[in-house]
Amino acid sequence: MYDSVTSSPLKKVTILGATGTIGLHTLDVISQHPHRFSVFALAASSNVTSMFVLCKKHAPRYVVMLQEESAKLLAEQLKNIGSKTHVLHGQDALNFVSAHEEVDTVMAAIVGAAGLQPAMAAAHAGKCILLANKETLVLAGSLFMQAVNKGGATLLPIDSEHNAIFQVMPKAPGRQTGTLASIGVKRILLTASGGPFRNASLEELANVTKAQALNHPNWVMGPKISIDSATMMNKGLEVIEAHWLFNAEADQIEVVVHPQSVIHSLVEYIDGSVLAQLGNPDMRTPIAYGLGYPDRLMSGVSSLDLLKTARLDFVAPDIQRFPCLKLAYDALKAGGTAPAILNAANEIAVEAFLAEKTGFLDIPNVIDAVLSGAILEQVESIEHLIAVDQQARKATQQWLSSH
Repeated sequence: MYDSVTSSPLKKVTILGATGTIGLHTLDVISQHPHRFSVFALAASSNVTSMFVLCKKHAPRYVVMLQEESAKLLAEQLKNIGSKTHVLHGQDALNFVSAHEEVDTVMAAIVGAAGLQPAMAAAHAGKCILLANKETLVLAGSLFMQAVNKGGATLLPIDSEHNAIFQVMPKAPGRQTGTLASIGVKRILLTASGGPFRNASLEELANVTKAQALNHPNWVMGPKISIDSATMMNKGLEVIEAHWLFNAEADQIEVVVHPQSVIHSLVEYIDGSVLAQLGNPDMRTPIAYGLGYPDRLMSGVSSLDLLKTARLDFVAPDIQRFPCLKLAYDALKAGGTAPAILNAANEIAVEAFLAEKTGFLDIPNVIDAVLSGAILEQVESIEHLIAVDQQARKATQQWLSSH
């Protein structure tokens, strides 16, 4: 069914990471469909200025700031304009607005490990989860998928690549218990733009600046994911995500560099058919698909002009140029706590690069060193993963301090 005015009750949406790119795009799509959605809660880390503007426009019942001082400042500003929005702060508040009985849909778009617990809370509460936080599946794939199934939640991927796969797969994520072959699928092909350095030499990569790494040729994204795109770690994390979302083994997930970012991913079936999802590189398309599923909604995205696109190129990724991709595959194959360690080391290394305290090529070097020095364990609980995450962060900081 396509988008139309309906008399059904409004779907109440909590947006985790509201001031980021995904959050703002989500609010843009919601604003186009006031007869279908209302904003129940907005959450962010510390961007008071942006959150104040969003609260004035969308009037959520709750707003959550991770930082207490930010929450106090925002509460005072909202009080001065007579806003009825309740301001909360901290991790427990994130969990509260994610699992609230009135909430229908949770956009999980908080970057980093901070997004894990509210996503778990939404899963246990049986919400429709629009997952844009890579780290939830990378850190806690097995635990999160168990929570989704046990809680009766609906899991819809928002990353453009996984959303594309979801659109052309025969079954929804979290509901596939058999092998890919059992549903007629041979392999998944994740497309990658290659980022700003897909043709750079190793010598050029050694001198990459922060400004250069943030200048993505196709997508408008936040700083952390922009650096992950430049190192291709984002594609490595997506490989791990695809494993959990679609029950695919590492050797059934292939990465293909596609500079135009028009084909967002492909699925090859056992009969030789290859189905792809195409569209302009605009995150409002997968967001609208997630919000409206199984309906199609207007997203505000312009039509794809195939004649203007003219050509579609594909090349294999260069592992020498992008060692982060191989590190992610290795972590997936190792299993257990390896992906959590990979993710933690990457987050700290990227923070250091963005602070201009380390070089671009130090990012894969420190991740490799931390993984090589870690004792891998089976995942036991969220608390266990959080402890592993903290240990890996400390080890990464120590390596960076000594090099």
